[in-house]
Amino acid sequence: MIGEKIKKFRKEKGYSLNRLANEIGISKSYLSYIERGIQKNPSIKILSQIADILETTVEDLMGESKEQEELDPEWAALLQEAISSGASKEELSSWIEFIKFKRSSKTE
Repeated sequence: MIGEKIKKFRKEKGYSLNRLANEIGISKSYLSYIERGIQKNPSIKILSQIADILETTVEDLMGESKEQEELDPEWAALLQEAISSGASKEELSSWIEFIKFKRSSKTE
């Protein structure tokens, strides 16, 4: 996963494997291992350097980015209805907490 993201960002920026490896100060083969998923746990230092050079974040490389799963259309419609009805974030949050409380009360 990390390797695939690095490769994607690298290609988008027009970097060759060799160029990126040289700028980070690692071997081309090590970077290739990361991209191919052979090296699954590169250090945070290496990831940080890669992210800086490719103008992204470590979170983006690790898949913890702003990208989220697409929201189910029914949930999106419900959320939109709540927003259109004037519900605030605080009200929705309180409602969720109430539902959690009700569920936990049933299991006790």
